[in-house]
Amino acid sequence: MPKVILLFCSMSGNTEEIAENIETSISHHGLEVHKFQIDMDDITVTDLLEYEAILFGTYTWGDGDIPYELEDFYDDMDDMDLTGKVVALFGSCDSMYPNYGGAIETFAKRFKERGAANVLYHLKVDLTPDQDDVKRCEKFAEDFVEQLNVFAE
Repeated sequence: MPKVILLFCSMSGNTEEIAENIETSISHHGLEVHKFQIDMDDITVTDLLEYEAILFGTYTWGDGDIPYELEDFYDDMDDMDLTGKVVALFGSCDSMYPNYGGAIETFAKRFKERGAANVLYHLKVDLTPDQDDVKRCEKFAEDFVEQLNVFAE
């Protein structure tokens, strides 16, 4: 069974709520998920090497910027080899800005540059998740588990 890490950064609690919904859904599929909040828990970029699968969540600051809490994490990825890691990204966004969810796209590009297989669409939720968004989180988690099974074969 693949080891899954779910790590996220949340300012207002929206991305944290998305992470919790995804974690619950994945747990229902029998996978153990190790969840960390980047700006609160003791987690470094090198910890990613201990996992086969990575769920990464971030909010987007302003018009597409990565949050200041993630700047060091982003820079620390420079020398990482994440080849073979299955990665999916999610986060809260604000449709008021033209670059909707830009931080998610920035990190997706970074993970790909480091060799990870970004296997899913990016789950973007406009601000606070509503009931429809919770269903989207559940579907995202199901799709992630399905992709893990494909990679495991």
